Amino acid sequence: MTQLTNYWRLIGVFLVSALALICQFILGLPQYAQIIISILGSFIALLMFIDMIKTLRSGKFGVDLLAITAVIATIAVGEYWAAMIVLLMLTGGDALEDYAANKANSELKLLIENSPSSAHLMINETINDVNIDAVKIGDRLLVKPGEIIPVDGTITEGTITIDEASLTGESRPVDKQIGDHVMSGAINGDASFKMIADKTADNSQYQNIIRLVKQAEEQPAHFVRLADRYAVPFTLAAYLIAGVAWYLSGDPVRFAEVLVVASPCPLILAAPIALVSGMSRGSRNGIIVKSGTIIEKLARAKTFAFDKTGTITKGHLTVDHVFGTNGYTPDQVLQLAAGAEQQSNHILARSLVAAIPDKIPIAKNVKETTAEGVSATIDNQLVKVGKAEFVSTDPIKKIDQTTVYVSVNDTYAGYVSFSDELRPEAKGVMTRLHQLGVKQIMMISGDRQPIAQQIADKVGIDKVYAEKLPKEKIAVLDQLDANDRPVCMVGDGVNDAPSLAAADVGIAMGAHGSTAASESADAVVLKDDLSLVSKAVAISKETMSVARQSVLIGIAICLILMIIASFGVIPAIIGALFQEVVDTVTILWALRARIDKQDNVHSDPGTGKKQALNVQAVIESICSIFWNSKWL
Repeated sequence: MTQLTNYWRLIGVFLVSALALICQFILGLPQYAQIIISILGSFIALLMFIDMIKTLRSGKFGVDLLAITAVIATIAVGEYWAAMIVLLMLTGGDALEDYAANKANSELKLLIENSPSSAHLMINETINDVNIDAVKIGDRLLVKPGEIIPVDGTITEGTITIDEASLTGESRPVDKQIGDHVMSGAINGDASFKMIADKTADNSQYQNIIRLVKQAEEQPAHFVRLADRYAVPFTLAAYLIAGVAWYLSGDPVRFAEVLVVASPCPLILAAPIALVSGMSRGSRNGIIVKSGTIIEKLARAKTFAFDKTGTITKGHLTVDHVFGTNGYTPDQVLQLAAGAEQQSNHILARSLVAAIPDKIPIAKNVKETTAEGVSATIDNQLVKVGKAEFVSTDPIKKIDQTTVYVSVNDTYAGYVSFSDELRPEAKGVMTRLHQLGVKQIMMISGDRQPIAQQIADKVGIDKVYAEKLPKEKIAVLDQLDANDRPVCMVGDGVNDAPSLAAADVGIAMGAHGSTAASESADAVVLKDDLSLVSKAVAISKETMSVARQSVLIGIAICLILMIIASFGVIPAIIGALFQEVVDTVTILWALRARIDKQDNVHSDPGTGKKQALNVQAVIESICSIFWNSKWL
């Protein structure tokens, strides 16, 4: 509604301008042009003044007061064309802010446009179209060419190519085959395929992303309030310069000329547009950041803490060894284990299904016992899969690694063991984080100390806290010194949710992670790629740098123009045109936060590129000095 109001005001100012131009230059009636602009201009200024009062009542400083004062002052001294240009700036700036914010949010909004609503449920080779909410874990589904994948699942038949651009930002089609995981919201290519639902619609990736996007839109950016704080000294400086110029010259026109160039755009537009642009850039790269506050904290992060399983390691354990006994072959043991576990959302269940997706028997009467295992009826036999004590009362020799044991009618049949792989990108992530200014990197894991330490040594982690329960993980974060904050916690499981919420910034690995982790986190990595964590930090630093530059460059230009105008060098109408230039420069500079940069661009050969980068580094350094000084 506000967006439409801003557009209508801009149209109204254009119509008033056109009418005044006709009176002045076609009909030769300049007095009527002045009356039209004065009356209608004052009316529009009054409407904006009312909006500003509402802003003040909400606890924010109405920096538009400068521009409104400029309109009234220029009308009062007869500079009505300057008043019209300022009005065009005000209404055009508001409309441009709406457009720029909408443009910056385009990648976020794209996520909501392709919401799946139905699914093709397969029951004994019969296909029934059902509402997406009716799909249960373990249901067999058919996805036809060009359709949106309804829920998260695993492919059981077919080799396909899908488009995940709206989920991960990856523009290239992704090839998938039997055993691969597919996410809801992705678009199927030219071939049909069959899948097993791993999650319900409400817990699938697409609905998780929609919830995260809504949270991101609802939470205001802290930096916007920070910009409002600088509006007070900037406004006072403008009035002081204008007042002194009027007093020394004795000419009220000088007061109007100074205020005309005192553009508030760097404060009211540039910073929030830069932050929204940075959030948009993050979503385009597969990172959902929930608010501008998180971007600011990520940019200043001093400590990173990582969970091990599913974060530094791949998390989806692969079948390492299958053993059969009492007349059962390894293939039979694996089929029975996968059949019983196929409806479970446990991480080992996904690994079992992925190991033998086309030979999974149908299971009935599935019952899951928390922390123990799963029982099911397969071919009229009771099959139990889980801990050794759960599956059978017979003595079973336990394996010293992640293992599920299998029994048939309470007779031990064998076991399936698993191994977890280290993420190949993990070591590079730790190195990159140190390069970005992170002082220390920790691992906080529930796993045993030898295993955790071994993983930490391989990837370059500074400190290891092993065998920690969720409550103890929070205690590790709480004990950090103020000099080691902000602290960021990266995890993926339900047990990570409390520590993600307790950290200054919680980052969830959302591709295969739990819903609880994603919802308690401040940022969510949508791809199964740990390097996006360091990418999020890099984007945040660049976004904050652009935001600071936008504000400081705009303020600097305005102060220079105000000082020049105080000497009567800049006529009011020319000053109003200069103001438009300042607005355009700051907004375009802020939109630079949307641009992706290569991490290794600084190492590219070529004198020209190095010189350009050095110039930008100098600009950023100067802006950083002024931003952190007590002058502002």
